[in-house]
Amino acid sequence: MMSATSTLALTHFVTLADSFDKDKVTPGVLGFIVFAVIGGAVWLLMKSMNKHMRKVDFEEPAEDGQGPAAPATAAAAKPKTS
Repeated sequence: MMSATSTLALTHFVTLADSFDKDKVTPGVLGFIVFAVIGGAVWLLMKSMNKHMRKVDFEEPAEDGQGPAAPATAAAAKPKTS
């Protein structure tokens, strides 16, 4: 037999279920899973990008030309021998 409190609780759940609009589109569990997978993929891509960016060795030449020479200017400064 059901007690009065369980009957009252079931009555509240039934009214909540009736107020739910069945024509309304909601993302549900599948939408959450897709969103979580995309978020995880972005996190992994950013982690990989940071690892690759740490490997880049870039030194900007100084304003007065005293810094390391760029490859294009170093090749142009070499005398050509024919």
